[in-house]
Formats: sequence, C-alpha cells, structure tokens
Amino acid sequence: MKNIIKISLVSVCIVLGVSSCQSDLTSLNNDPKHPSVLASENLLATALYQSSSYMDSPSVNLNNYRFFTQQWAEVQYPDETQYNLVTRNQPRNHFNGMYVYTLNNIKQAKANLRQEANSNDVKANKLATLEIEEIFVWENIVNTYGDVPYSDALKADEIFSPKYDDAKAIYVDLIKRIDNVILTVKPAFSGYSVGDLVYYGNMSKWIKFANSIKLRLGINLADVDSVLSKATVESAVAGGIISSDDDAYKFKYDGNTFINPVFDNLVASNRDDFVPSEIVINTMNNLSDPRMEMWFTKVGGIYKGGIFGELNTYANFSKLNSYFRSSTTPSNLLSYAEVAFIRAEAAARGYSVGGTAVDLYTAAVTESMRENGVSAANTATYLASNPYNVTNWKQSIGVQAWIAMFNKGFASWNFTRRLDYPILVNPPKSNLSSVPYRMPYSDQEYVLNGANVKAAGNKIGGDKATTKLFWDKN
Repeated sequence: MKNIIKISLVSVCIVLGVSSCQSDLTSLNNDPKHPSVLASENLLATALYQSSSYMDSPSVNLNNYRFFTQQWAEVQYPDETQYNLVTRNQPRNHFNGMYVYTLNNIKQAKANLRQEANSNDVKANKLATLEIEEIFVWENIVNTYGDVPYSDALKADEIFSPKYDDAKAIYVDLIKRIDNVILTVKPAFSGYSVGDLVYYGNMSKWIKFANSIKLRLGINLADVDSVLSKATVESAVAGGIISSDDDAYKFKYDGNTFINPVFDNLVASNRDDFVPSEIVINTMNNLSDPRMEMWFTKVGGIYKGGIFGELNTYANFSKLNSYFRSSTTPSNLLSYAEVAFIRAEAAARGYSVGGTAVDLYTAAVTESMRENGVSAANTATYLASNPYNVTNWKQSIGVQAWIAMFNKGFASWNFTRRLDYPILVNPPKSNLSSVPYRMPYSDQEYVLNGANVKAAGNKIGGDKATTKLFWDKN
C-alpha cells in the first residue's frame, strides 16, 4: 500500500508540475496510526502481559503447573492430570509463548529504546526494567525445562540452530545479571510511567523484585551448591527483597484489554472443566484451614475434592469460589508470602536472613492468611494447631507453602520439587513413571534444531518429564 501511495503521488506531481512535492513525499507516506517502529513501552506492556498470562494460565494447552502440583482435578478430559503432555503439545506452546511472544518483545524493546528520547537516568531505568523482566522470564524457562537455548537464543539473523546451555551455568549468569543491572538503577528517577503495568515506573520496587528473583534462584541451589546458595540468598536479602504485599510482582488486569487467565478459563470459556482436587481439600480439611471458606464452595454441606487423574462429575464436588473468578484479579507471580516462605526455609538451612526459622514460618503463614482475608484470631488458632516442626522443617514449610501457593502454580511447583512435600503420588492412570519434575522440550525443536535438542536431552539424562532438574537432588 505504501508503494502504491508513493507512485500515485509521484504521478500527480509530474502531471501538475509541482516542484514542492518531492520533499513532502516521504512524510506523506507515514501512517501515524500504524507506526513502523513500536514504542518500547508498548513492547514492554505486551511482554508483561504475555509472560504473566503464560505463567499463570490454567489452560490445559499451556503450562500445566496446577496439575504438576496436583491441586486441581479435571472433569471431562483427564489427560493433563494423567500427565499426557503430547496430545495438546503443552511443551511446545509454553516454549513458544515464552521465547517468541515474550523474550522477543523484550529484545525489540531494548533495541527501540536506544532510539527514543529520554534523559540518561530515565533511559537507564527503562533499560533496567526490561533487563529485570527478561531475567524473570529466563528464570521461568530454565526452571521449567532445564538446559535450554540461552546464549545463542534470539539471534535468528545469525544463528539458526542455537545450542542448549547448561542450566546451572544459566543460573550463575542470571545471578550475575541481576547484580549488574541493580547497579545501573537510579531510584530517584522514574522508569516507564507508561507500559510498566506492574510497578508503574517505581524503580525501588523493581530492585526489590530483582533481588527476590535472586532469592528464588539462590534457594533452588541449596542441595546442589550450598556455598553459592547461601551467598546468593544472603546477598539478595541484604540488597532488599519484597517485604510487603505492596511490593509483590502482580500483573493487574483491567477486565477489557487484559483479562485474568483464570477468569478466561473458568468463566469466559463457559466451561466446567476444573474442580479443586481431593488432595488439597483433604489436606486443608485435616488442618482445619480457614482459607477454605474463601477459596471453595461446599457440596452437601462439606468440602469435597475431585479425584486427581480421574473423570469427575462437576456437580458432585466443591468448586473454586468467586475469589478466583474475577476478570481483574491480578496474577501474583512473585508474592510476599512466597518470599516469606523462602526466607523461612533459608533460616532452617542455617542462612542469615534476618530471623529464626520459626519466626519466619509464622510470618509466612500469617501473610498468606492476611492475603486471603483470614482474621488475626483465626490465624492465631491455625498456627497454634500447626506449629513449625523443627525436626521435620521440610514437611512444615513444604506443606504450608504448597497450600499458600494455591493458584500460584509455578511457585508451588518450585516448593514441591525442592522440599519433596507434600508427597505427591503418581495417579494410577498416569502416562509417566512418576510425577513430572520438568517440562519436556518442544516437539518442534526436534524438527528445527534436532542435533542440539537431542544432545541436551542426552546430557540431562533423557528428555522426559520425570528427569529431575540439576538442583532437584532429593
């Protein structure tokens, strides 16, 4: 269309003999409503939405984190709770979503930002925002798949077959990148006042978020490299981590342009595909957990969960309550409660993180209760009945974190893999030999990048969902 417009204008100028047409042609060819170069703030907003949606979606076609932690049961199609990861190509869909629709947008935003007019301090903050968000996406990818294309990734113009980097080497590099990017932040100046749909340009909060990613990376290293783990965790805490719900990384949906993915699957889809599992219902019932009233409906006067890995009749079981069914509920992807539980775990491991394990455990449970509208009195009763168990701290923290991370699938999966509590049993009709510890590689990689993905699979012990990640040693 641009060429047609240009040719037509040239013809008009020749016919009319208007000498001034020549200098005006280029400007007339621009369409201000459809710019050829997107503003970096638009690309950031897109990346934030895409990453939040892909990480938080309960869709059976995507990440399946809620099924990996056995907190949701299925109704009509139990393939995902039977760990069939082939029929709907979930490994491919999540892989593409994170690389193509998220990382690629961040890469382009960085390039476009360099051409935009900003003061040096504001530009530094905007670049830091993009870098921290990119690190966050990489952290999700490496903890979902293990070894992945990293140093060669996003270089399609020069590298057609990216190699797979060692997952621990990626960890080390991400920690280094976090340290480096924090040094570039100018907290007295704003970042993206438009496009930043999480912290709205507040760089002090981006620093806390960056250190909280570092905290999560560090604690995952505990059983494989305790020295690096301790140093990383303690450095993150000293640098300032998420310390209130106001600091949490939440993508805020407006209910129109951006819609909460849980609402999209539970309400807008007009389908009845999911119920809370009997595993989570029975666990919370046994603990007399007051969060159940906020989270679930009753059937026949009681809370009743669906059988994980089996077909379930929707009407016969408790449902997810309206608490989870709003189109504007934020995706809370790195919550204050999660950070508090990680600190409790770190203290139990002997790290210096500003408190004892029992005090931090109490604070973590208390925060989850507060986040979910439970009164102080009911919280105190719950803690009295479910105190910190110093002789089996992994069970205490593991079970309580798993409950607190309900509907925060990726965070919950990190806790269950690292602490091995609660003990998740492979369902009888499972397609796997155990519960999943990772997502297999995308099937498209075997077509487009065959040699490298096969080498990666061999290196980690087999490209299987049952292969543990390098840090998952117990």
